[in-house]
Amino acid sequence: MPDFDLIVRGGEIHDGLGGDPKVADLAIRDGRIAAIGVIPGTGRSELDARGKIVTPGFIDVHTHYDGQATWETQMAPSSNHGVTSVVIGNCGVGFAPCRPDERDMLVKLMEGVEDVPEVVMNEGLPWNWETFPEYLDALERREFDVDVAAQLPHSALRVFVMGARGARREPPTAADLASMRQLTAEAVRAGAIGVSTSRNILHRTRAGELAPSLHSEEAELAALAAGLRDAGAGVYQLIPQVFEDAEQEFELMRRLAETAQRPLSFSLLQMATGDPDAWRKTLALLKRANDEGVSMTAQVFPRPVGFLFGLDLSFHPFSLHPSFRPLAELPLAEKVRAMRDPQVRARLLSEHPEDANPVFLATVENFRFAVPMGDPPNYEPDLEDQMQRKAKKRGLSVAEYAYDLLLENEGRSIFFMPAANYRDGNLDAVREMAASPYTVLGLGDGGAHYGLICDASYPTFILQDWVRDARPERKIALPVAIRALTSEPAQLVGLNDRGRLAVGYKGDVNVIDLDRLQLHAPTVVRDLPAGGRRLRQRADGYAATIVAGQVTYRDGIHTGALPGRLVRGARTEPERLAAEASAHDRAS
Repeated sequence: MPDFDLIVRGGEIHDGLGGDPKVADLAIRDGRIAAIGVIPGTGRSELDARGKIVTPGFIDVHTHYDGQATWETQMAPSSNHGVTSVVIGNCGVGFAPCRPDERDMLVKLMEGVEDVPEVVMNEGLPWNWETFPEYLDALERREFDVDVAAQLPHSALRVFVMGARGARREPPTAADLASMRQLTAEAVRAGAIGVSTSRNILHRTRAGELAPSLHSEEAELAALAAGLRDAGAGVYQLIPQVFEDAEQEFELMRRLAETAQRPLSFSLLQMATGDPDAWRKTLALLKRANDEGVSMTAQVFPRPVGFLFGLDLSFHPFSLHPSFRPLAELPLAEKVRAMRDPQVRARLLSEHPEDANPVFLATVENFRFAVPMGDPPNYEPDLEDQMQRKAKKRGLSVAEYAYDLLLENEGRSIFFMPAANYRDGNLDAVREMAASPYTVLGLGDGGAHYGLICDASYPTFILQDWVRDARPERKIALPVAIRALTSEPAQLVGLNDRGRLAVGYKGDVNVIDLDRLQLHAPTVVRDLPAGGRRLRQRADGYAATIVAGQVTYRDGIHTGALPGRLVRGARTEPERLAAEASAHDRAS
């Protein structure tokens, strides 16, 4: 009879804490790591990891698989890049709590904020819940290729409590605030890992209406914080106002963390406009807060937040032109054929974008900063390759220059526009942000922006571009990179039973051929409900990904195994759990 369920043989073991690696075997039994070292026993199955690195499974604390987790079993593209645990319910948007007459509003909000098509959600969402605990129950009945932890979204909560008044962003009554506080505590006690909100003015419905949580007064945000304090658990996740005074915004977040008496995490970006030193000011304030005992952490994305444009995607230079609207839903080949007509070309070049949503208009306008995306993709592009600069050199308008480029490769060409974290044409600011002890890597946004962003691949980017291929002066040590992808995000959200390779910890593991690691360009597939479109991104070099001791992916191909489950609330460190159990036994 085998001694273990799985043994990973002879790999370079990285503990996830940044320690020196060692060549050893790793054994898993009953979903947890049972031994590390020279293991003479046998496994029901074994993996040869010689010449490869063995890491804890990666953890992405900022995803939007809230809908996808109700209709799919694979949380791709995150699970294609070594991620074994995801946190959903970010940015204050989600689908619970929700009464039947509120569903349409939440769907339209998710469509506008996170670029998930309405038709996809209308067909895919089963709506077998109303309250947030019922939503968790619905997720608990499902199986996944990763573990899923959920946060309570503020916009959904606000509408659930206030009805149409909440959707119209009217101020809450004292009774409304008491209800939000009580329901926040209830959600956390039921297994929510925290609560989330957004103050980002860019978060709107497709029609341009602001998200319900925007402009909420501090008393309302504090009610959510008080709910966390009442529950004695959970993390407060917040998207700050990115165009407001950084110091004032930070002080608000600090007061919320102090009210909650719980950790608070927020998004930190180098914006393309506004105060060029805002992120540095925030880092300084972040250090001071933590030095003074206030637990706050910034989530940092380790490359440019990249908007993708193309004829088969949500946006391109002509997507909002009146004459393009009849072409928008045509199959790609027919769209290309129509746009090659000289009369169609003339009409489109003579028009301007029209839309009720100012964010959409700005997105299309910003195409002028885009560059062609190659394969493999270059996430540190030369600014001289921007559309506006190339067009000027040829004496053309951006629209004229872009028109023919969009039709190349039968309309499949994709263009990349760094929307944040690339103000100076390099990633120096990002590296400085990521080096802070008070930041974690995140903001992959998996499950959202199906036709605009494909950033869930950032773990592969880190290992490839920051470790293996980086210039000597920019290279970071492999153990440090692995720690940033594993134990650090795990500790942020209280998933303390994973993110480490040590006996007793969850058997979530990656076996990676670092020499073969290769990130490919995003591609478009139509495999969502109702034939909806999304971006996927492959990577070579992941020899195996393991969740709870079961191999979920071999060489990037799903094995069919679905050991992932809903994670209810924070998790205790295995050593502490064992010590508590031992103390209980002695007391008995």
